[in-house]
Amino acid sequence: MAIHPLWAQYPDIQKELEQTQKTIQHAIKIRNQDIQTVLSQFFESGGKLLRPAFFILFTEFGTVPSQKRKHEYAAALEILHAATLIHDDVIDDSPLRRDMPSIQALYGKDIAVYTGDFLFTVYFQLLASAVQEIDTLDFNAKNMRKILVGELDQMHLKHNIDITVKQYLRHVKGKTAQLFQLSCVEGARFAGCTKRQQLLALRIGYNIGMGFQILDDILDYTATESELKKPVLEDLKNGHYTLPLILAMNRNRQAFAFLEKGTDLTDDDIQQAVTLIQRYQGVEQAIVLAERYTETALKEIKKLPDIPARHILYDVTATLLKRRD
Repeated sequence: MAIHPLWAQYPDIQKELEQTQKTIQHAIKIRNQDIQTVLSQFFESGGKLLRPAFFILFTEFGTVPSQKRKHEYAAALEILHAATLIHDDVIDDSPLRRDMPSIQALYGKDIAVYTGDFLFTVYFQLLASAVQEIDTLDFNAKNMRKILVGELDQMHLKHNIDITVKQYLRHVKGKTAQLFQLSCVEGARFAGCTKRQQLLALRIGYNIGMGFQILDDILDYTATESELKKPVLEDLKNGHYTLPLILAMNRNRQAFAFLEKGTDLTDDDIQQAVTLIQRYQGVEQAIVLAERYTETALKEIKKLPDIPARHILYDVTATLLKRRD
């Protein structure tokens, strides 16, 4: 069972993630063999397993009550992430995910929606097995709510050329940073870490998530489809106006007036938007903000106890938030 090459230099974490993958594959068994096959391939298709990895790394700062329950919790976090991706593909009518046909492209939106819903139930089943405390279940439910509200915010802002940086950042906090936060802080909580370490985990997860999503949005304008393993410029085509575009529009809103066409944008309109983003340095401005979140995350990681997990966290965060593909 292949694990992303990112983890090859950290053999202990790689082994933990291999066990997490086994837990996922066992948890997602379903009678429908077509869906079973697609889900198995989805979870083996080269995802970085970042959320379970950060959860596992933060457990290293304390003592876990059970290895089996640790892997169940880590698996639950990745399954929650996968469910949101499947629903994203339905909303955006995306043909590809991780360089493979998306579930909605293969079987239609109805089956994709129910597959995502199925994964939400698996997430809560694993969570209930991993933890006994009702407050942990409640904490996860509240975080899941924030993630879904973030997705609803994105839908509300579709094709809105008046979107502000503040609105964008609020959406990113719900859509991406919330799950990174949850993964980090729950790793610390699960291992019985101090309140100070839990607060550090919360801040670290937030800044990693914010920087990660901004960089992901930058790559939509700078990477190729083979590098992204999904269609490029998909957000722009679907009316999701991300930070490079917003910052460029702030410099000359009138130049982007053609975006008011909304769903009637042509391929030429899309290319014109890309040209204008380059002209008004939208990508360069967005990189500055991504670097700010990166540096804050790295600074907070240095405050953690000086154990091997801290150095892995630092190295992985620096690699992720300065990536080019």
